[in-house]
Amino acid sequence: MHTDVLPHLVAPHLDAEQIRTPAVAPLVRTTYAVILAGGRGTRLRQLTDWRAKPAVPFGGKHRIIDFTLSNCVNSGVRRIGVVTQYKAHSLIQHVRRGWSFLDADLQEFIDVLPAQQRTQDSWYQGTANAVFQNLDIINMAAPAFILVLGGDHIYKMDYGVMLAEHAAAGADVTIACVAVPRASAESFGIVQVDEQRRVVQFQEKPKDPATLPGRPEECLASMGIYVFNAAFLYRRLQQDAAQAGSAHDFGNDIIPALLGRADIHAHRFESSCVNTVNGRPYWRDVGTLDAYWEANIDLTTVTPELNVYDRGWPIRTFQEQLPPAKFVFDDDHARGHAMDSLVSNGCIVSGATVRRSLLSTNVVVERRSLIEDSVILPNVEIGCDVVLKRVIVDKFCRIPDHFRAGLDLAADRARFEVTDKGTLLITPEMLGQNIHSLV
Repeated sequence: MHTDVLPHLVAPHLDAEQIRTPAVAPLVRTTYAVILAGGRGTRLRQLTDWRAKPAVPFGGKHRIIDFTLSNCVNSGVRRIGVVTQYKAHSLIQHVRRGWSFLDADLQEFIDVLPAQQRTQDSWYQGTANAVFQNLDIINMAAPAFILVLGGDHIYKMDYGVMLAEHAAAGADVTIACVAVPRASAESFGIVQVDEQRRVVQFQEKPKDPATLPGRPEECLASMGIYVFNAAFLYRRLQQDAAQAGSAHDFGNDIIPALLGRADIHAHRFESSCVNTVNGRPYWRDVGTLDAYWEANIDLTTVTPELNVYDRGWPIRTFQEQLPPAKFVFDDDHARGHAMDSLVSNGCIVSGATVRRSLLSTNVVVERRSLIEDSVILPNVEIGCDVVLKRVIVDKFCRIPDHFRAGLDLAADRARFEVTDKGTLLITPEMLGQNIHSLV
């Protein structure tokens, strides 16, 4: 069952204190990372009408996919394929502009793998099929291990720790797992393990999930992060491709079919997480408007849960050459200032008040406007005497003078997207500004 593990690459019994030793280097160098970045993310509603979820801006100057890409590069995994499909132009453009610094002479690269119908006359049918249709490209890199990742979560993780644990366990596949509240288990694949952390049960989005021993309100959830021995994965994907009725999905089909037939190891995210909050690992699915708003607004607090100032684990991105943020006018009724806020390069706060908000790059806020508890995406212009409260404003919006949003939710629902928690989304189309270009 373990014949696919290369003996000279197995790192025996490494723990968290040993992850920076040279023993991990052969593991990360012989790994190919596949980032699945083709999904729309429908729960973000109109925010993904013109872009894939991994391309959605986050944190002022990043895109969501930057966190997965940064984890790869920081971990030493530098042979990467980004699999795209849904409205991928801005995602492809971002990866090419911001992630072209790797050295091809050292066999380092980030390849964009758009849906090409390489093996069949259809687009990607599921996560496993997306990898299967690119096996010829992956195989050219001759990896010993394949790291399968999603491109749509916010977290900081050293994949080298997981790879070392996988090799030391002699597993066929390792699944990264994190504890989640039982109430949210329906959104995840739920894992049960034995004392050696072998997976003995896997439930995909169960209504009655198994809970952690002694912790009845928590479940062990798959993060959608997998390490496979390469030859093992090739065979399993080929078998799945020939399986009638399969949805060709890792969570629905590949992993459940391996139970009892392969050595499946569970990796606890706590041991590889680079960002903890009160001892618990930080991992966020920003797949709803409320979750997206909350994760962005958290960055404006005195001590954010997500540390983006960690120089030891930088989050890279494409950075435009922009001037510093600027605050102008100091009149009694038009003072340019921001409190408890994150203001990015290229912004001009011109006699306006910004409070507990995040302004992404190239945002202009004009005189006497008030922005509170809001997330403003790049290249937005906000006019004079505007009031915005608990609003997400999409890229390229032009907010007219005297505009109001977030004060009367009943009225707002007639014009904008409003969640049950009262988070508003405003897009150019909702304002009659049909800017489909490029997000």
